[in-house]
Amino acid sequence: MPKLDRYLSAEFARAVLAALVVLAMVSLGGVFADVIAEMARGKLPPSLLLSQLGLRLLGHLPMILPLALLLGVSLAVGRLYRDSEMFVLTAIGVGPQRLLRPLLWVVVPVLVVIALCSLWLGPMSIRLARSMVAEANRNLLVAGLEPGRFTALANGGVAYVGQMSADGTRLQRVFLFHERNDRIDVATAQNGELSHDHGERLLTLLDGFRVEGPAAGTALDYRLMRYRRNELVLPPADAGSRSDAPELQPTSALLRDPSPPARAELHWRLASPLLALALALLAVPMARSLPRQSRHGAILLAFLVYLVNLMLIILGTRWMAEGRLPTALGLWWLLLPLLAVAVWRYVRDGQLPRRRGRR
Repeated sequence: MPKLDRYLSAEFARAVLAALVVLAMVSLGGVFADVIAEMARGKLPPSLLLSQLGLRLLGHLPMILPLALLLGVSLAVGRLYRDSEMFVLTAIGVGPQRLLRPLLWVVVPVLVVIALCSLWLGPMSIRLARSMVAEANRNLLVAGLEPGRFTALANGGVAYVGQMSADGTRLQRVFLFHERNDRIDVATAQNGELSHDHGERLLTLLDGFRVEGPAAGTALDYRLMRYRRNELVLPPADAGSRSDAPELQPTSALLRDPSPPARAELHWRLASPLLALALALLAVPMARSLPRQSRHGAILLAFLVYLVNLMLIILGTRWMAEGRLPTALGLWWLLLPLLAVAVWRYVRDGQLPRRRGRR
């Protein structure tokens, strides 16, 4: 029996690992597209590409691992039924309930990883990623501007720098263009300096010209000014990031915060391991099939179950953050019935229906 447990555990582990690799590659493609889009808008320095990919993918693991666990267990159990191995095991007295021990050998370590990523590693990776971007944006060179290239700014403008010092604070041959409400504003300067004032990035232009007027006008509609010093406030690289956001707070701080957004974030982090446990137990009865029967139907059903529960969790978290759902109720209205159904389905799997006696 220990040899059988090792065999079943190896089957479960291989299937879960294969599903995790595929889902991680798909998620990495989505994260890579988001990072490239932020780099194109000048919000993210190119030098932080790999670090941002790794940190953001780590934050997505609490959503990827439950699905990988569900699909992996479904594939492994479905293969046992397809190759008639499960029927042979049932004939010798090893039913679906006997799969619990080898299943837990694989599920419990994955649940530990999900809990660590959801409660600790995920929020830490988000904080670290944003702190790295904020630190890099203090330097104009790594904020997106490169010498000899036109760069789009976060406010919709375009900037060009001919030469730049090594620390990014001294600029030469600066060109700035901005269009708003059908009016254009063009500024040029021979030299420029970058400084900070109360968290804002200030670009000081020296010895330059400024042209302002309508986008479609004649030569008489424009105003030309010459200046010796002109200070401009550069748009922030990420105006939507706040240091007090609930997703950036550690779990210990969320436990002490009674506000609805903090409670919603706390329940969101607690939901991932519980959802993974329920889906792992549901995977065994859902994967039941006849020999040589296709497994695609069970995989599609498993994915739909995961998608519906994930959407309900997201919806419940939003309602809780908006105050439309009591924080005391949390997400227990969904997780506890789901766990109860999963345990009931697992216990009843493989049992013959009882027939009522006739009078």
